[in-house]
Parts: sequence; structure tokens; C-alpha cells
Amino acid sequence: MTTEAQRPVAAAVVVQGERVLLVRRRVAEGALSWQFPAGKIEPEETPGEAAARETEEETGLLVVPQSVLGQRVHPMTGREIYYIACRPVGGQAVVASGDEVAGLAWAAHGEIPQYVPYGLFEPVQNYLDAALLS
Repeated sequence: MTTEAQRPVAAAVVVQGERVLLVRRRVAEGALSWQFPAGKIEPEETPGEAAARETEEETGLLVVPQSVLGQRVHPMTGREIYYIACRPVGGQAVVASGDEVAGLAWAAHGEIPQYVPYGLFEPVQNYLDAALLS
């Protein structure tokens, strides 16, 4: 049985136009301050459903999961994480959960290293290269 702390995480990779949505955590996880909207996958959820729910809870943006970009144990947190490509379908991105999120940004491709200086998971970077540079 998976405990609460061991539950995998789903991260939503939301692209709109030529930008990707990033949120700044109120409480950083080590070096992780800016990241994709993300949270624990509930027992009855798929990773895609969790990514969509977390995006709405944290930013108010309604998204539809499109595909799983990849899965790994995050090298900084030790948590299993699924990266889900999501398409926005409604709402406006704002800081909807002030206790979790301190800010948000729509980052252009060239701006991502300013927010995520340690680099992105290769399948996510490849997806963003294709989505943001096309």
C-alpha cells in the first residue's frame, strides 16, 4: 500500500501559444522553486486526471490531458513523477491557491532556464522544443 508521502505526483505541462505555464511554490522543495503545476495523484485518479485537477486548483486554468510525456523518480525530490502534456480549454491562469502558489509565469522557450536553471527532464524538454519553437 502506498502511503500519502510516497504517492506519485503528476505535473501538467501546459502550452498556450508560444509559452509554457510555470508556478512558483510558496514553499520551495530544495532548489525547486518554479515548476509545472503538480500534485499527488489520488488513489482513484489517472496521472492525467491529477494533472488537470492540480492545474485547476493551483491556477484556476481548465486543461485537458493530452499525453504522458514521461515518468521518472525526480532527482531532487526522490518522488515518482509523471509529466502530462495538457491543453488549456477554459479559464484564466491566476494564483488560485495562495497557500501553495506564490506566483505564476507564462515562459517563452528562451526564458525557461531563468526559471528552471537545472534543466528539464529530456522528454519534457523535447516536447517543449517542438511545441514552442514550431
